Amino acid sequence: MVDARVTPAQVSKVPEVVLTFWIIKIAATTLGETGGDTVTMSMNLGYLVGTVIFAALLLGLVWWQISARRFHPFLYWATIIASTTAGTTLADFADRSLGIGYTGGSALLLTCLIGTLALWHRSMGSVSVDTVRTPKAEIFYWVAITFSQTLGTALGDWIADTSGLGYEGGAIVFAAALLVLVALYYWTSASRVFLFWGAFILTRPLGATVGDLLDKPHIKGGLDFSRPLASAVLAAFILACILILPQRPGKHLGSENGS
Repeated sequence: MVDARVTPAQVSKVPEVVLTFWIIKIAATTLGETGGDTVTMSMNLGYLVGTVIFAALLLGLVWWQISARRFHPFLYWATIIASTTAGTTLADFADRSLGIGYTGGSALLLTCLIGTLALWHRSMGSVSVDTVRTPKAEIFYWVAITFSQTLGTALGDWIADTSGLGYEGGAIVFAAALLVLVALYYWTSASRVFLFWGAFILTRPLGATVGDLLDKPHIKGGLDFSRPLASAVLAAFILACILILPQRPGKHLGSENGS
């Protein structure tokens, strides 16, 4: 429940960034990969149709999230999952259907993300999640989130396929990169805002490579699990986490340590 002494302008609709946040985030990104592949591949709807479906769902949930007057855990994480599934299908569409490849897709999406963060910073003076307390900031936040999710998908595919490391190797690379960010967080004074966005981007390709490892066929280095079944298990895990683990808005670490 929101403290009655806190004015609406001070209420954040983004959850506190603690360990719980990252556990659910990684599971959500993995679900985004298996869920996106379920629609585009298992249901044979294709990347373009899948992108239209998930983009429409994402726009509806973002509108709902911005219209909400307080933090709703289920709404927030549903929007995150929609952004990661939309990111999966959009990245696959750009990389494969448009023929620009994983490298070209990653470069394009990185440019879009940097541009969004630059506009956000120029408009509001900070890209810290602690500033996401107004509709304008929320719009920037969700645009940046969507680009970061899509970029993460492209990076995951690029590392797993183009580099030849495979899905297991890709998962190890991104897990190691995240550990570096954790070390920087605890043992240096590096900008917490930079570390947040770095971790947010890297958890997406980690989830993407784990998702691909689960549902891709053996011939491609995957475990060939059923995409719908893997998606259902991940959804149940996320639901359990939201119900059991603390979910609350609040002060986000790092708002004073760099913008």
